[in-house]
Amino acid sequence: MTRVVIAPDKFKGSLTAVEVTEAIAYGVRDALPDAEISECPVADGGEGTLEVLENAGGSMVRLPVRGPLAEPVEARYVLLDGTAYVESARACGIEFVTPSREVALAAHTWGVGELLNDALTRGARRLVLTVGGTASTDGGAGMLAALDAEVLDASGAPVGLGGGSLTQVARVELGPMRERLGAVPVVVATDVTNPLLGANGAAAVFGPQKGAAPDDVHALDEGLSHWAKALVRAGAPDVSDLPGAGAGGGVAAGAIAGFGATVESGFDLIAALTGVDTALTGADLVITGEGSLDEQSLSGKAPAGIAARASRTGVPLLVLAGRIQLDADALAGLGVVGSSALIDHAPSLDYARSRAAELLRERAGVLVRDWLRTR
Repeated sequence: MTRVVIAPDKFKGSLTAVEVTEAIAYGVRDALPDAEISECPVADGGEGTLEVLENAGGSMVRLPVRGPLAEPVEARYVLLDGTAYVESARACGIEFVTPSREVALAAHTWGVGELLNDALTRGARRLVLTVGGTASTDGGAGMLAALDAEVLDASGAPVGLGGGSLTQVARVELGPMRERLGAVPVVVATDVTNPLLGANGAAAVFGPQKGAAPDDVHALDEGLSHWAKALVRAGAPDVSDLPGAGAGGGVAAGAIAGFGATVESGFDLIAALTGVDTALTGADLVITGEGSLDEQSLSGKAPAGIAARASRTGVPLLVLAGRIQLDADALAGLGVVGSSALIDHAPSLDYARSRAAELLRERAGVLVRDWLRTR
């Protein structure tokens, strides 16, 4: 019997990782009716992570929190085996705003702190914070304030929310927040390596995506520098140049300095919960993919993680994607023995998105049949 592992990420704007996995599984069964299939949808800590965790047995918790600006948003996180998995973008994601200079300066992470606080109230024994896709560049200041940290100006008054206010920070009191957190460990899940400050930092790299003009990038970077120094004066470690601290507009820095959080690969952390490593042992074939397979996919994204595992275990790898922007050499470097892009088999991008499940089933069947002929 042929053992096939299906471990894709989401197709953004079209299908969740769970839905992608199901569609590919239909195609595999079309080509190999007797195959033993292990369905292991994966994520890298970004959008779609919570759905993968729910599929792995977690319970979704929904609650309204303060969004990245003034309006409340309906946010959610997952509880699984005593751990709360909080995706910061569910509270302060870029999808809740229209990028602009005002948004770049005003967006904050208060709602993320509300999610963490709710998880603590429900008895979570461990917190995992994923940090991609935020609208904010506030270094996690709003998140810490929502958990009772005091972020104060020179006169002792609370500093306003948003990265644009961080230059006013003179003093931070972490005691009340740490008392609230207690001994609960915190993990930041990210595959981003950007530091907090400088040319490769949170403001410079991610600020323009949120609407920041060059002057705003400079102001945000200066504010983050004030914030980092104030945290050091409060007894926290200096996170200015720490790899990964710039993730999520610096929310990773706030978690590392304020909570004493450790940093782990988002993909590795989530993959460990999906059973993919166990499933690959003794497998004959693995299929992965995501909406767009490109250069970014090679840096901590799910397909690259699955490719590395397939290579270590000697399992042939097939790739399905909405579009593939890697050349043959790059695909070969990942160990790919067969690939297909949905856009190459659709009359338009809209068609490929709207009929993604149907196309995935069809192309998976074709790839598996081609692979069988080469065995």
